[in-house]
Amino acid sequence: MTPARMAAIHAAAFAGHGQIWAEAEIAAMLAKPLIHAVTLGQEGFALLQIIPPEAELLTIAISPDAQGKGHGRALMASVMAQARIGGGRRLFLEVAADNQAALALYTSAQFIQTGKRRGYYQRTGGVAVDAITFGCDLSA
Repeated sequence: MTPARMAAIHAAAFAGHGQIWAEAEIAAMLAKPLIHAVTLGQEGFALLQIIPPEAELLTIAISPDAQGKGHGRALMASVMAQARIGGGRRLFLEVAADNQAALALYTSAQFIQTGKRRGYYQRTGGVAVDAITFGCDLSA
């Protein structure tokens, strides 16, 4: 999947709900040796940083017209597999506290809340939303 397609998916998935990553930002991330792209056809992608024994999910996005069909769970399973292949034994991420779909996805994937960053995300109109941090043991 090209950085342009990733940026289009990201923009559509996060419209009005957070920072949109531009094509140039995604391309720059992909140029880094520790960053891995995990894709789900042309419907979704995730960017993952692996520094063994840890891995961090940087972003995950599913095209809005493909949401609600199990693609997020499939992509998350691929992310976790890629993290393991890369030597990750623990996977971390953060998510906006108002992103109910993502919270449900991570909980169903056995992630455990590890912390909270108050007012971390800024929304339109200056509204601040907490970030919830999660971790998952990949060695099980």
